[in-house]
Amino acid sequence: MQITFSELIQGEKPVLVDFFATWCGPCRMMSPILDEVKSKVGDSAVIIKIDVDKSPEAAAAYQVQGVPTLMLFKKGKVVWRQSGVVPAAQLSQIISQHQSI
Repeated sequence: MQITFSELIQGEKPVLVDFFATWCGPCRMMSPILDEVKSKVGDSAVIIKIDVDKSPEAAAAYQVQGVPTLMLFKKGKVVWRQSGVVPAAQLSQIISQHQSI
């Protein structure tokens, strides 16, 4: 059974969403950073990527103006948001800050 995006972001676990585009250079730089973050946080958080060209309705729903835009959801709410490349250490720290809230 496939879980929907809205079900996923309603959960207890923090969900980091990377709104990206395949043609975007900084977005490609985020891929290895997200892999590193995933290896640090493990199963304590969910990391998903949304291609704004394939899912324009998702980008529009969250007013994503530029890519990459990263958002952290917790219990259905956006608890952190930033556009541009974010270092792995900073992302890991942000996720861990929201794990226990």
